[in-house]
Amino acid sequence: MSFFSTIKGFTRSSKKKNQNKLGNNYNELYLNNDSSTSLNYNQNTQASIYSNNNGSSLSLRRTHSPSKQSVRSLKSTNQTRQQPSKQAPKPLFICEPFVKIALVKGSYKTIVQLPKYVDYHEWLALNTFELFNHLNKFYGVIAEYVTPDRYPIMTADSKTEYVWMMPNGKTVSLPANQYIDHALTWMNNKINDQTIFPTKSGMAFPPSFLKEIKGIYIQMFRIIAHIFHNHFDKLVHLSLEAHWNSYFAHFISFVIEFDLIDKHELEPLRMLIDNLETQGKIIPFSKDTL
Repeated sequence: MSFFSTIKGFTRSSKKKNQNKLGNNYNELYLNNDSSTSLNYNQNTQASIYSNNNGSSLSLRRTHSPSKQSVRSLKSTNQTRQQPSKQAPKPLFICEPFVKIALVKGSYKTIVQLPKYVDYHEWLALNTFELFNHLNKFYGVIAEYVTPDRYPIMTADSKTEYVWMMPNGKTVSLPANQYIDHALTWMNNKINDQTIFPTKSGMAFPPSFLKEIKGIYIQMFRIIAHIFHNHFDKLVHLSLEAHWNSYFAHFISFVIEFDLIDKHELEPLRMLIDNLETQGKIIPFSKDTL
């Protein structure tokens, strides 16, 4: 995905050589802005993410982004599978030492705050592009494990399923890999749409820009929640948990700073967000937020 020239002193894209694996340095990961570089080990999978037809029966040009109503509760199903006398174990990402591992120490507050003299919409656009780019790279690392037989539906925790909304308004359950491919393509198309993310001189951000941005962050959070609950062990095996935790602290701090996701959407990672807040790594929520 080629992207954007320098605007008001900020560059949304820089051309760099392709990398075959995530770097061992946080700066290496966060300074590579070429969104055409996916870290999928399977290059065919990489190509399918940004194509208009990923081999599924659903056309990506005709699918819609899930609405706020496209979250199904699996609570009743979960209750029948778990024994009431046993308490579910904590997810691995909540357990020590993993919950405290990070490459960047301290709070992200000063990093995500709107700099003086920088346009508000341009700051949102720049950070959205960067955070999307990094998420795509992380997903590329674990994409080969997200198979339809192992993940036949798109879930976060055991209580939440994300479903896809079709053009006729009906929602359908999709395998996790298909849902994520649809979501990545949908976000990529939004970011490359000049009517939403204008980059040419004289073009203004549309009145619907903030609504579009919030839709993108909802989709990014759903992919993040799926990875935390279903693939964190793989990131640990690859020694990437510090990179991933730092990325999420950056992501959620930006979300909190600009109020980009409704609180009910954050519920699958509520324990982690509370823990990061206690550690002082993220911007605190107001008491009435969660």
